[in-house]
Amino acid sequence: MHRFRALLRTDLIIVDDIGLLPVSPDAAEGFYRLVDAAYERRSLAVSSNLHPSGFDEIMPKTPATATVDRLLHHAHVVVTQGDSHRLSEATTGRGIVPLG
Repeated sequence: MHRFRALLRTDLIIVDDIGLLPVSPDAAEGFYRLVDAAYERRSLAVSSNLHPSGFDEIMPKTPATATVDRLLHHAHVVVTQGDSHRLSEATTGRGIVPLG
């Protein structure tokens, strides 16, 4: 709980790649609680490969709906498309420096 309070003292909270990996019920509840606690109090940036309507794939429907409701209220949504920059560099050999 101490770390949770420390997070809420920051001006911006960033959650990167939510939904990329399976989420335990405790983690899903923790994410909802974080979003709820930050709602209208702190700036929150969330990145995900999931559309907000798909958050019920990573958490139960009721908290998913409440989480998305809070995330999207007053939100600036940025949708990106295209190939991964990192994957493109890796598959073309750019950005790779040999060791030694």
